[in-house]
Amino acid sequence: MKSLEQADIVVIGGSAAGLTAALTARRHYPDKRVLVIRKEDRVLIPCGIPYIFGTIGSPSKDVIPDDVLEKNTIDLLVAEVVDIDRENAKLMTSDGQEVSYDRLVLATGSLPVMPPVPGFDKKNVYAIHKDIALLEQLQKDLESVKHLVIVGGGFIGVEIGDECNKLGGMEVTIIEMLPRCLMLSYDEEFCQVAEGLLRERGLTVLTGTKVARLIGNDRATTVELENGEKLPTDAVILGIGAVANTELARKCELRLGPTGSIQVDRTMRTEDERIFACGDCAEKVSFFGGKPSPLKLASIASSEARITGANLFGVRRESLGTIGVWATAIGDTAFAGAGLTEDLAGRHGYDIVVGTSEGPNRHPGCMPDMHELRVKLIFERRTGVILGAQIMGDKAAGEIINIASACIERKMTIDDVATFQMGTHPALTASPIAYQFANAAESALLQL
Repeated sequence: MKSLEQADIVVIGGSAAGLTAALTARRHYPDKRVLVIRKEDRVLIPCGIPYIFGTIGSPSKDVIPDDVLEKNTIDLLVAEVVDIDRENAKLMTSDGQEVSYDRLVLATGSLPVMPPVPGFDKKNVYAIHKDIALLEQLQKDLESVKHLVIVGGGFIGVEIGDECNKLGGMEVTIIEMLPRCLMLSYDEEFCQVAEGLLRERGLTVLTGTKVARLIGNDRATTVELENGEKLPTDAVILGIGAVANTELARKCELRLGPTGSIQVDRTMRTEDERIFACGDCAEKVSFFGGKPSPLKLASIASSEARITGANLFGVRRESLGTIGVWATAIGDTAFAGAGLTEDLAGRHGYDIVVGTSEGPNRHPGCMPDMHELRVKLIFERRTGVILGAQIMGDKAAGEIINIASACIERKMTIDDVATFQMGTHPALTASPIAYQFANAAESALLQL
């Protein structure tokens, strides 16, 4: 059996969490040897996967460049880790190598959910794995597809559906079991607009229904819904969520948490003082009340990785809990959210007030690139602390929502949000008088 020399820090996984943890460790511990081990020869940019089918055009264009490792003197080993010997602080790879470590970071990510429905094991049913070869095969198979059915109306389903629709020559149908697409991320009025845009762009959207079974021999030819409706199909893509990849953690008997992910504390350390976990494979708690959170986002993964990498040889950072920040776009209209929706706030037991503001994103409104921008802010009634935000319209929503997330994390009040000093410019933002983010807070203030 071959053996590699001791690595001070070993990171298993090279995607959003693994790469960020390695880079953070390098910054905080410049004298330590950092080694990343991953089984993929090339690593996909996770959030870019839906766009390979239309906008980008190829999985090979959606990869994280390895030169960032070399520039930061981080070593890379392309191999699959198959076991961890916690007692002797070493791990084994599938090709017989042993690697010893002082600190180990598990960033093994997640796997797509497969529904327990008859027929989902057929050849033309595709889960979205973060695998270039599989995605290239799917892209090739889609060239002959006339009827495409996508199961799941969350971000993955909506984005892949919209991108495949851009290819032309196929009918795309999205099936969502909830009353609206994107309903776990936005309130009713935002979801309604999103569905309208999808339909305007030529997609069929069926909500409030489930798939009962897939009919066909080795390939699915018909999707039967629970209401009895039958849809012809040449391919089915699954976009119904992800589960933590905890195979290695289970093998070495690390404790798992309530959602089945690797249990960690607020420093991202597992029960083993030498082992940390971050990203989709790590257990999360909500910023709002500390209950287990199922959220899995690259933005959360990179935040946890920055905490992990800093804490490997002494606590420097702690996680405050998962807020959840996200965005998507349908055509030229962006949808962004952070924290709790109005519906989720109610289910968490908060008594809330809601403020909204809508208007042009330029001033005056005749400026080029003007787009209506709508901001919705949710505050706790008693304290006035901000709990959530949703933004729709201008693509700048993707950046404005990050401001909202910072406000939520710092527990800013209605008055704080209404009076913070913002920079504006006619060609770049709304008027300072009509600035939607501040005016939404003022709108909420009127309800107290």
